[in-house]
Amino acid sequence: MKKLKKKIVITGGSGRFGTYIKKFKSNYDIFFPSKRQLNILNEKNIKNYLKRVKPQILIHLAGLSRPMNIHEIDIKKSIDLNIIGTANITKLCSENKIKLIYISTNYVYPGTIGNYKENDPLKPVNNYAWSKLGGEASVQLYKNSLILRVCMTEKPFVHKKAFVNVKTSFIYHEDVVKILFKLLDRKGIINVGGRSQNIYNFAKKDNKNIKKIYMRKNSNIKMPIDSSLNLTKLKKYLNKNF
Repeated sequence: MKKLKKKIVITGGSGRFGTYIKKFKSNYDIFFPSKRQLNILNEKNIKNYLKRVKPQILIHLAGLSRPMNIHEIDIKKSIDLNIIGTANITKLCSENKIKLIYISTNYVYPGTIGNYKENDPLKPVNNYAWSKLGGEASVQLYKNSLILRVCMTEKPFVHKKAFVNVKTSFIYHEDVVKILFKLLDRKGIINVGGRSQNIYNFAKKDNKNIKKIYMRKNSNIKMPIDSSLNLTKLKKYLNKNF
């Protein structure tokens, strides 16, 4: 008798990260519902979809990210999509005993000293990060869950300039997808990123012509100066040195 493939539902599959998951070949039966098929703000809609598909795992990508300043301008939208929407998904996953994987961000850390571990104190520097931490709060209540605090970006690096004095742990979307499928059975919180370095050094590997810029102390840009991640836990699970 042929063994049935595990079913995975991915919300927000039409977003940047979701498009990379669609290209990834796996041994799972993966569903990418549209916003009409699975509306994260409509509990009845979510319930009906999950009852019909009966997934074992749900990876929650749906939400509001860019432009970053939209979270300062339209807090209702930010709250609805990133906090209330995630809470709705969490409630229905709990009700249906579905493993929940939530994609969060390294921006939930204070971003001042870097090398942040999963159990370090949290203090977001902008509304986007607060909205993602609000999503984390509901997911934390559900024990059959995994929160990935991810530091990822597009390949190639989309900007023509990069900060020399801002440090992070960038990794490309396509690399995060490979890591994600190796962590499906894990629970708790795991930092996911690459080597700690300034953004300029990261970007110049693929673009030798990228220009240097510097973050000024009194800058209006709300982003952490050093949000680099401690990846000890990730390396342990992947048995990998990087």
